Amino acid sequence: MRLVYIPGNYNYIGAFLTFACNLKCSYCINNFEKKITKRNRISGQDWVRGLNRIVSRDDLPVTLQGGEPSLHPDFFYIINNLKPELNIDILTNLRFDIDLFMKEVNPDRIKRKSPYASIRVSYHPEQMDFDELSKKILKMMDKGYSIGIWGVAHPKYENRILEAKSKCLKSGIDFRTKEFLGEYGGKLYGDYKFAGACGKKFRKTVRCKTTELILDSQGDVFRCHSDLYTGKAAIGNITDPCFEIEDKFRECVNFGYCNPCDVKVKTNRFQQHGHTSVEIQSVD
Repeated sequence: MRLVYIPGNYNYIGAFLTFACNLKCSYCINNFEKKITKRNRISGQDWVRGLNRIVSRDDLPVTLQGGEPSLHPDFFYIINNLKPELNIDILTNLRFDIDLFMKEVNPDRIKRKSPYASIRVSYHPEQMDFDELSKKILKMMDKGYSIGIWGVAHPKYENRILEAKSKCLKSGIDFRTKEFLGEYGGKLYGDYKFAGACGKKFRKTVRCKTTELILDSQGDVFRCHSDLYTGKAAIGNITDPCFEIEDKFRECVNFGYCNPCDVKVKTNRFQQHGHTSVEIQSVD
């Protein structure tokens, strides 16, 4: 299988190991499309075989995410069999047995020089007990894991998010907030680079180019999160021996129905604000 070289302008590598989740948050960004399909899930062996083809950089890890990535039956196998030169980040809700995790995964395997923690735990007040979560975080920190909490500043739960952040500052836990994306109370929240991109009021044809390698649970590669979540227009598969990244603009007929993750103005992997995941041309 040929190696997969990550272009120099790429900012993110996301492997959605599974779309299954053990939480049911009403505002989950994964439900923005309203059409998430139940897709097959490739084995840990296939994930390792595919991801180990990637030639990346020290500052650009493979992020294992979902859904909830720990629900993949080969979660530990994937972590422990990815080549050492490929750094790993994990996005998780930490609703798993952390003692088993600490037994199976060396803290040095998920640790790198970066301005944020390698294990990023999502805190959702709607479904989670903060005191229980913080105890698990502190226990893992004590064992040397690079771990922190991120909370979505949803308008309904913003006060509880800020309260949790204040508690974390006192206990030494790194807590950061993420902008809420999507609709609530008839209002679309989020700072988007392209006007009308997520409004679902029109469709326009544009040319779009991503700065991310995003893979669904089947190993399919997509040009954007909108295509990922709807399961359409895959541009390859990480297990295909001939797959390679083509860093180019592609025609899209669905501008106006973009996913917020692709067009929001956000920080890049260096925590520098002003980044957007995609470039779009020919927008009237």
